[in-house]
Amino acid sequence: MQAISHVAGRAIPFGRKNVDTDVIIPAHWLKTITREGLGKGAFEAVKKEEGNVFENPEFSGAPILIAGDNFGCGSSREHAAWALLDMGVTSVIAPSFSDIFSGNAFKNGILTVALPQEAIDRLMEVAQTDPIEIDLETQTVTTRFQDRYSFEIDPFRKHCLLGGLDEVGLTMAQGDAIAAHEAKARDALPFLAKAPATA
Repeated sequence: MQAISHVAGRAIPFGRKNVDTDVIIPAHWLKTITREGLGKGAFEAVKKEEGNVFENPEFSGAPILIAGDNFGCGSSREHAAWALLDMGVTSVIAPSFSDIFSGNAFKNGILTVALPQEAIDRLMEVAQTDPIEIDLETQTVTTRFQDRYSFEIDPFRKHCLLGGLDEVGLTMAQGDAIAAHEAKARDALPFLAKAPATA
């Protein structure tokens, strides 16, 4: 996955609470065998609403989504994270997230930022006209109007996101340690190394 340290740009001021994964990506989009193109189906029902923010060209390709409380609730659906990435979103800011969604987002390189509702309200206001910046290294969200909000993140998740390390990447990063362990095991149990291969 792509490493992430800064996310800056326009933010989609969605703000809706209790958005479940079926709203993020409807079930009939789950038949695909590729992640590409899922962005077209993201928030499909919301896009049918008159004046919805997703159809506003000002927010096309925006890397940040501002949502309401309990974002990503409902069924476990990794496609929700894939759909967000495909539409260009690499960070979601909300008061809280479903644990399953938060985990799927992390595994796919999406930074979830939990902030109090007062901060969300202010960022929703700023997002109407101006960009927002998220700095993962310093764990802050800032605006050009001197707004500054700190957020918490699990140190392991922060390490992985900064390094672009998914589960495969984490394993590969331990290549030397794995090779050393295998060499030690061969020395301790040489008969295993010499055992004939079975058909």
